[in-house]
Amino acid sequence: MQEMNLLPTPESPVTRQEKMATVWDEAEQDGIGEEVLKMSTEEIVQRTRLLDSEIKIMKSEVLRVTHELQAMKDKIKENSEKIKVNKTLPYLVSNVIELLDVDPNDQEEDGANIDLDSQRKGKCAVIKTSTRQTYFLPVIGLVDAEKLKPGDLVGVNKDSYLILETLPTEYDSRVKAMEVDERPTEQYSDIGGLDKQIQELVEAIVLPMNHKEKFENLGIQPPKGVLMYGPPGTGKTLLARACAAQTKATFLKLAGPQLVQMFIGDGAKLVRDAFALAKEKAPSIIFIDELDAIGTKRFDSEKAGDREVQRTMLELLNQLDGFQPNTQVKVIAATNRVDILDPALLRSGRLDRKIEFPMPNEEARARIMQIHSRKMNVSPDVNYEELARCTDDFNGAQCKAVCVEAMCWAAFTAHRDTCDPKLRVGHAWCRPTPPAAGAETRCPGVHLRQS
Repeated sequence: MQEMNLLPTPESPVTRQEKMATVWDEAEQDGIGEEVLKMSTEEIVQRTRLLDSEIKIMKSEVLRVTHELQAMKDKIKENSEKIKVNKTLPYLVSNVIELLDVDPNDQEEDGANIDLDSQRKGKCAVIKTSTRQTYFLPVIGLVDAEKLKPGDLVGVNKDSYLILETLPTEYDSRVKAMEVDERPTEQYSDIGGLDKQIQELVEAIVLPMNHKEKFENLGIQPPKGVLMYGPPGTGKTLLARACAAQTKATFLKLAGPQLVQMFIGDGAKLVRDAFALAKEKAPSIIFIDELDAIGTKRFDSEKAGDREVQRTMLELLNQLDGFQPNTQVKVIAATNRVDILDPALLRSGRLDRKIEFPMPNEEARARIMQIHSRKMNVSPDVNYEELARCTDDFNGAQCKAVCVEAMCWAAFTAHRDTCDPKLRVGHAWCRPTPPAAGAETRCPGVHLRQS
């Protein structure tokens, strides 16, 4: 009985049809068409053999591609190491002269040898090295041609001359030294008697840089530059330093005599590089002190030195009002001789605002001496108004010298007479008038009182 139970029971027609339907559904899901299901056993075996051979071919193709991929990886690694070695070598500094779009089909000749590098489509470059040699590069190198433009400074390989890297713009070392790294500490409150001049400078320089949108909304062009003129020692340079301290702009200080160079074109190059550096680090302020050294009126002269000074001034005129103006670069010029400046410098559009610095009046002199004696141990009964009346025709620098001389005399007397006294400046007069005949000659510094 148990053996009879192990025998398979015949399937019913319904069960066989259900299985066939299931196989048909699976065949449709697997993408096996009706044609395959109607094939005979021999045809299916033959088709299977064909598929096996195709699988073997595909596997061999996969192995071949894998081998080529590994070879390409090794080649990429080798090339990367070569690039690394080449980039660690010293670069040959060059300039990009021109970028060309060369079509290789235009240069084909019958029977000529074919250079694969020259047959590549794309931009080519002409460079000039620091050794005064010019080269044509059909293959530019590792730098994208779209990122290059004529005049760029690049580093090339010394053997293949391929461009490896773009270099930062080169500026004259003398121009780099003109940039003021340490911001001045002067404040507007440290300047006495120049309230009107401070207001004019703020309106012309500081406001257009800090509140540019106000001028754009009004539709007006702010002044490009300011000319400060007046006698020596009236606070022109001091006000420029205070302006640099109040703004976050880059400050470049140029002196007129520095721009007068021995070689032809050297002074003009300094001016050009200074403005290029200012444009790169905009917003910036260029302060030109002693402008009369290069800005004198033009005249006929046979001397090469005079012509070189005039060429430097022409470059300055071009930078002040050229074809590429920059509203984020402001110029502050100072001079003691405004009467000898060239009219082209003074016209509107270059140095629009002219600020006069007169000799300080009595009130201004008193204010200047109060400012410079704030940190000194001064007696409370010092009369600054009387000192201001005694220092008629003094400029601001001489008023400061009164306080400095008082401090020096106090230190000298303390060191000579006592060990550690507490000295106070009681009175000072420094008016440079000669003493009367037979009168006692006293130090033109201060009278000291020891407490």
